Amino acid sequence: MTGKESGHIDHASPAATPPHANALNPDALEVAPGTAHERLEGWIPELASEEELRVALEKAFDYRGDVTITRKDGSKIEGYLFDRRTGASLKESVVRLYPKNSNEKVAVSYAEIGALTFSGRDTAAGKSWEAWMKKYAEKKAAGEKDLSLHPEPLE
Repeated sequence: MTGKESGHIDHASPAATPPHANALNPDALEVAPGTAHERLEGWIPELASEEELRVALEKAFDYRGDVTITRKDGSKIEGYLFDRRTGASLKESVVRLYPKNSNEKVAVSYAEIGALTFSGRDTAAGKSWEAWMKKYAEKKAAGEKDLSLHPEPLE
């Protein structure tokens, strides 16, 4: 097989279109939209409905700081929420967290939760690449010489 049958293109022809001409640009395909993180630090969501409770606990799961759960019996537990298991009902759904002053894992049923507070500092807030570049540019413009990276203290 030769010529057009084998895919040969007559490049001199004005109607010639290479097979890859309509292919998608791989660089454009690899651009993904960024995630905008909400400022949840200090937020106390209203938990009037089952849906509001579920949405607030999903946000607490994504939060990078401690939360305080107040159970319906009045007891409180503060810590990092690291897992949630959603079921068909509130009673079947559970969040798990590491209490602030303990290494044990504590499970709390959604049905036991009376209130939720985003009580801890969001440890990743303001630490985007853009925020770092802005600080870097400000330091450079101010004439600072030591422009190396230094971690911020957690507490």
